[in-house]
Amino acid sequence: MEKQSTAKQTAPVTEVRGEAILMKGNEAIAHAAIRCGCDGYFGYPITPQSEVIETLAELKPWETTGMVVLQAESEVASINMIYGGAGAGKRVMTSSSSPGVALMQEGIAYMAGAELPGVFVNVQRGGPGLGTIQPSQSDYFQATRGGGNGDYYVIVLAPNSVQEMADFVDLAFELAFKYRNPAMILSDGVIGQMMEKVVLPPFKARRTEEEIIRECPWASTGRTKDRKPNVITSLELTSEVMEQRNLHLQEKYQQIRDHEVRYEQTDVEGADYLIVAFGSASRIAQKAMSIAKEEGLKVGLFRPITLWPFPEKEIAAAAKGKKGVLVVEINAGQMIEDVRLSVNGAVPVEHFGRLGGIVPEPDEIVQAVKNLPCSR
Repeated sequence: MEKQSTAKQTAPVTEVRGEAILMKGNEAIAHAAIRCGCDGYFGYPITPQSEVIETLAELKPWETTGMVVLQAESEVASINMIYGGAGAGKRVMTSSSSPGVALMQEGIAYMAGAELPGVFVNVQRGGPGLGTIQPSQSDYFQATRGGGNGDYYVIVLAPNSVQEMADFVDLAFELAFKYRNPAMILSDGVIGQMMEKVVLPPFKARRTEEEIIRECPWASTGRTKDRKPNVITSLELTSEVMEQRNLHLQEKYQQIRDHEVRYEQTDVEGADYLIVAFGSASRIAQKAMSIAKEEGLKVGLFRPITLWPFPEKEIAAAAKGKKGVLVVEINAGQMIEDVRLSVNGAVPVEHFGRLGGIVPEPDEIVQAVKNLPCSR
């Protein structure tokens, strides 16, 4: 299959950096965190992502790089530890799964309001509520709409391989600090639990306190130039000041939309039908494309890598001239709303998904393409 990509379309995962190692996606997150100069991980175990903190505990990075690893008493405690570490300019992160991330939403909103960088990994499971421990993609709205209060966004990266699980840790930190904004790696139980070969990123030295003060003048380190500590808060007592803070945030979000859209497309040119899928669903859709091709169907695949900012213009361009678009998700239909807004009625857009932790089969996707109103 022909894949079209540029530096902006897809993640930087192709350079050879060492020997390929077989490991789970969750394990890759842990290894990458250590290698990317992470200062601290604060988390709480929950299926299907518990291997992240288990791997960190096994590797003992506090003995080698000085990275702090702490199992908090709850997800609420862990997000507030992230808030504190980020406020000091540290590279801090956590990981959890759907119900656990739901408990973190207040803290994430606080960080967005205070403009603090931090990385959050969500290895999704089925819901709502405690749901199931099986894979799902039903946290799309929670991630891309901002699950807490107020007008804010979180940068959202959606890996579809173990390699991207490793590579997106450094990318998430890079974007979080570039824009002083929380960044989320939105994975799922398929990617987190499956094993693939991965080339881990090279070791990056952790920053010294002097480097943090120089690179993060906004941080509350207690060692600013005039000896006055910075105050980190998302609280404003007057509506006028709060409005100006919000207008500033909206300007920042527009900059992110303008410069940080990432995506990948396969066999889009010349296709009659377009599948749009992210994460593990895009892996299954790739197999469905092969089956469809054998049956004489011309099907292309568009994979959003950033779910926010969403590749609206790029999807509209990819869908132009197609007979129909099929959005494949492991949920009841969430990303389809963004796809329909992007296409703006120019092409029929339908949804196919499975619920309750059931992962769709490639043959089911092919049949869904055949069932599109435009193909009957």
